[in-house]
Order: sequence, then structure tokens, then C-alpha cells
Amino acid sequence: MSRHVVATTSEIPPGARKRVTVRGRVIGIFNINGEYFGLFDRCPHQGGSLCGGFITGLVESPEPGDYIYTRRGEILRCPWHGWEFDIRTGHSVTDPDAIRARSYPVEVAQGGEVLERHLVAETVPVSVEENYVVVDV
Repeated sequence: MSRHVVATTSEIPPGARKRVTVRGRVIGIFNINGEYFGLFDRCPHQGGSLCGGFITGLVESPEPGDYIYTRRGEILRCPWHGWEFDIRTGHSVTDPDAIRARSYPVEVAQGGEVLERHLVAETVPVSVEENYVVVDV
């Protein structure tokens, strides 16, 4: 597994996403309240671009007529056919044991750490003061 610098944290604020290409793979990097997650930008159903999908939450019902909106900003809906995936895990909302979008480990590393660990940079940082979003492929 190789490591790649894909963005600065300022490029992907909370609630945002960014498509990046790492070793020929298009990956969506998502920021959920300061936590970063990576998903292969291809729906397992028919290959739609997940990054082009709508980010939403879940509507749950503990009993008839009682609805609760949970997990705001954590569910990604494919723009082609509406299949929904948990951004944190890649698992399907409807069938999590059988269907999932490939997920990638993502971390935030300080600029100095990135230089010390000799990560492969997709972009060249101008300074080491910022935090960088790093994806493992």
C-alpha cells in the first residue's frame, strides 16, 4: 500500500468532498465534521460517479408515525439510481452485508510529518504549515 498527499484540509471543509485520482483510481474524499473518508468513485450497482451524488442522512422510525432524521451528512446517494452508501464505511444502507462501495483509509497529517515520511505527493505543497489530507491506496 502506498500513501499519497491528495489535498490540504482547507480544500475539503466540513460537509464537502473532492474527487482525486491516485494511481489511476478516482476516489472521493469526504469531510464529515472534520473526519475524512475515502470512497471509490464508482457505484457497485452500475458504475455511476458516487462523488456526483447527494449527501444526506437517514430517516428512521422507531414506531409508525414517529420519524427521526439521523446521521446528517453521512449517507451518499448515487446520482444514477439512488443507491445509498454510508460514507464512513462504504456499506450499502439497504444491504450492508452484501453491497458496499470500496473505502480507503484517510488521515490528516501535519505538513512536517508528510515531508519526514516521504509520502508520494500528487501536488507539491508550498509550505509545511498546513495540514494535509492523506489517502492510503
